[in-house]
Amino acid sequence: MTLDPVLTRIDADLPQALDRLMALLRIPSISTDPAYAADCARAADWLVEDLKSLGFDASSRPTPGHPMVVAHAEGPKGRATPHFLFYGHYDVQPVDPLSLWDRDPFDPELQETPKGRVIRARGASDDKGQLMTFIEAMRAWKAVHGEMPCRITIFLEGEEESGSPSLIPFMQENAEELRADIAMICDTGLFQDTAPAIVTMLRGLLGEEITIRGPSKDLHSGMYGGAAINPIRVLSRILANMHDAAGRITIPHFYDGVTELPDEIRAQWQALAFDHARFLGDVGLSQPAGEQDRTPLEMIWSRPTAEINGIWGGYTGDGFKTVLPSEAHAKVSFRLVGGQDPQALRTHFRDWVRAQLPPDCSVEFQDHGASPAGQMQIGHPAFDAARRALSAEWGRPAAYVGCGGSIPIAGYFKSILGMDAMLLGFGRDDDQIHSPNEKYDLECFHKGIRSWARVLAGLTG
Repeated sequence: MTLDPVLTRIDADLPQALDRLMALLRIPSISTDPAYAADCARAADWLVEDLKSLGFDASSRPTPGHPMVVAHAEGPKGRATPHFLFYGHYDVQPVDPLSLWDRDPFDPELQETPKGRVIRARGASDDKGQLMTFIEAMRAWKAVHGEMPCRITIFLEGEEESGSPSLIPFMQENAEELRADIAMICDTGLFQDTAPAIVTMLRGLLGEEITIRGPSKDLHSGMYGGAAINPIRVLSRILANMHDAAGRITIPHFYDGVTELPDEIRAQWQALAFDHARFLGDVGLSQPAGEQDRTPLEMIWSRPTAEINGIWGGYTGDGFKTVLPSEAHAKVSFRLVGGQDPQALRTHFRDWVRAQLPPDCSVEFQDHGASPAGQMQIGHPAFDAARRALSAEWGRPAAYVGCGGSIPIAGYFKSILGMDAMLLGFGRDDDQIHSPNEKYDLECFHKGIRSWARVLAGLTG
């Protein structure tokens, strides 16, 4: 099957593709608010009907929360082809504060800006515009060739923005139906707004809340100061001990399972010429503060972290109160890489804290979830084929990159379905996802559709 006629069809059909995206964006599918449950179901139904129009066997599947959309299409008759699963999510973030929006978040508009034309609406980039790039590529392929390039399963979730409570049970119950050769996820972006990128590393996440208790009640600092232990002082000292002067994390066994970058990936990252001064300057900073023997990109993408996300205790209201608090609290999170074991690290961290407690102090922990890091097997031929396809569309070499955040679905594809995931997307840093006035560049929508057509051609040619 030839690619050029498909690309020509995509170009010609762009106005109609934009109309379809606008229709989906008008549905306020906010998953976190029960008041929008019917709208989430309506978005799922809209997608089901659209996929049916392309010949997919599509249905909306009920869950205890919002529906899942599952659709299947066979590949060319009489020819063995790979089987790919595409994942996206149709739910969106709440729009608050509404007063900061320049227009109704669910009245999408194509706007002219100094940087080009953008699609302005909640969900334009995260993730409706992104998921529709794949569907529109399939639409063009079907229109030109009368069939899909390979066997395809589409799996669209309606709870990604609310923690995906139904996702794991649904995947477990439908594992055989969902299993494919590889999963493809379109919920990421371009590197520094211009370079196409395939995410091959995702950091895991571990959350801990600490409460240190000392005296049985708050004390007057004039009467007890100096003689009584202060839990805030104890907690502050322990937290300060998490890092040494060079930025390394001091918790015993913390680096167990942390691997070094392959030379090929390190060379690709260096070729990206990441401007860390601009990256930090945009938020009023100037110096990287992590492990001093690592580059800033390594710090963000391939190195673990220990961060204090909140600390409180004693009197924090207006004015002043000379009190020795009976309790002190902190929230700490760890970004994990490689083969770090979240549960083992939780145990090591708690043991380390307990070992530093002075007499008369006790500690209580509350966990806030844990997920391991994800590392994709780039030896799979799909990765190199996708990289070549993206490079051809965007006119510059695509790179394998890391992601400082966590995208749990990629790990679930591996742990539940036993398959790797390939993450590529076309968002830009200024898309303002989760914020007022979210947008998606028309160029990204258009070239995203073309990119998926090229990727599928490369994977099946």
